[in-house]
Amino acid sequence: MFTRMNDSPSDKGLRVFANRLRVRFAPSPTGFLHVGSARTFIFNWLYARHNGGTMILRLDDTDVERNTEASVQSIFEGLKWLNLGWDEEYKQSERLGLHREMANAIFEKGVAYRDFTPAHAEDSERSGAQGPWLFNPGMPELSRPESDRRAAAGEPFAMRFRVPRGDARPVSFVDAVYGEQSKSTADIEDFALLRSDGMPTYHLASCADDAGLSISHVIRGQDHLTNTFKHILILEASGIAPPQFAHLPLLIAPDGSKLSKRRHGAVVSVTTYRDAGFLPEAFVNFLCLLGWSPKDNRERMNGKELVETFSLEGINRANAVVNFKEGSASQGVSNAEETFDPKAVWLNAEHIRALTVEDLSNRLTPIVREAGFNVTSEKMLQITPLVRERIKLLRDVLTVADFFFVDRLPAYDPAELIPQKGDADMALRALRRAHEVLAQTEFKHDPLDQALRAAAQELGLKAGQMFQPIRVAVCGRKNAPPRFETLEVLGRGTTLERVKQAVEKICTAVCVDGVWLCVLQRSPANVRSREHVPYRSAGGWAQLVVWRGLHACMLNAPAPARL
Repeated sequence: MFTRMNDSPSDKGLRVFANRLRVRFAPSPTGFLHVGSARTFIFNWLYARHNGGTMILRLDDTDVERNTEASVQSIFEGLKWLNLGWDEEYKQSERLGLHREMANAIFEKGVAYRDFTPAHAEDSERSGAQGPWLFNPGMPELSRPESDRRAAAGEPFAMRFRVPRGDARPVSFVDAVYGEQSKSTADIEDFALLRSDGMPTYHLASCADDAGLSISHVIRGQDHLTNTFKHILILEASGIAPPQFAHLPLLIAPDGSKLSKRRHGAVVSVTTYRDAGFLPEAFVNFLCLLGWSPKDNRERMNGKELVETFSLEGINRANAVVNFKEGSASQGVSNAEETFDPKAVWLNAEHIRALTVEDLSNRLTPIVREAGFNVTSEKMLQITPLVRERIKLLRDVLTVADFFFVDRLPAYDPAELIPQKGDADMALRALRRAHEVLAQTEFKHDPLDQALRAAAQELGLKAGQMFQPIRVAVCGRKNAPPRFETLEVLGRGTTLERVKQAVEKICTAVCVDGVWLCVLQRSPANVRSREHVPYRSAGGWAQLVVWRGLHACMLNAPAPARL
């Protein structure tokens, strides 16, 4: 529900804003929530909270041709994910009477006039703001009776502000970021207040609502700085004291271009960061550092710290670069670390590590379940401390911890099971002995550690040569969380089954004419078909033979149990 406020902007004399600080964020619902817009919202919110003021959300939705309900929902979706909130909420389209009242009051003072020129009636602002055009000849001089007659006859018109030029004067204000600003009225076109369909322009609606809502500080993007001269003229003509203005430096792409929804796509959308696995507090932290810095140059800051340290004095004038990779931006979130600004990813990892295990587990669980894995909250709580230091984005849990969630590991290269400076025979002996030890050892960190180290010593192996085959067997890769904690979470049944499957991957034990052979999936180099050569294995010398096109190692040991 939107709260309605029907304050009239044409109160007696010069309107004095309430002493209480009031700021607003006024997005136009013509697309998803842009990261630049999100930063504007955050800076307004921080300024309000730092000064004990009021944060207002106002949808500037008077552009009926471009506004969509989907865009409205997208903006709210993005803002709610930021988890900052606001105090009051308004919809500009519900305040049209207020806008027209201000326009008519200015018109009655003779500071505005009707422009019946068809070529400029529909889109007046675009026609003049980009070039030397200042007004349509003959329209400013049109007499009031003639203007009233044509309007009464139904002739369409745009209502324009009558910018003084005969006695041109400077329009000046002090911006809280960019300092003293001034522009001569001789260089300002007669901008529109109302379009030919009676709808207010951005300039009029923004001023009327800022006045009606008693906005004390207007904090917005630097691309609006040139609009401020027009807004001051509107407010002066209405007898209203202008608010304090603060314009924020733009966010730009690595090539120096302004961040654009059309050009840069999803990487400039707030929800893209959410879907990639960013924490909202980390994203807020990242956006704050784009164009603002605290006096102590800290980087990782939580919400409380940001509120305490934020000030307009800390905002820089230079535009801020978002260092995403443009070539990767169109790929969405599939290659997140290559797409997003490295500082954003680093900050997110820092914030993840600062979370409690319980908090992080609660944030990871929905992601895992949405991916189709039926993980319990209890198991996720066990897994979380094992992966907290290994993930940079929340969705990394799906690749870092995937082996915890599946019954059977996806295919992996059996060569990964062979230890450093070892061979297939060494891996086989390590895994077979591990299978025996794990079947009877208590599944806790210390007992597992002691038992497997003792087994390695029995086999004459280094600890690493014992542990690598086990790690790959249970995780499907060498790079994985701490081994004994991993075994403990996986449990005895899953661990034993995966070790058994790993043995099968290395070899298939077969009997040929009474001789047991280990058929190697990874054939030794430099051995040709049908060649019998001595082969040195960790267990001693053996004959390397060819059986059905496969290299096989003739076992010296007694016939093994078939796995």
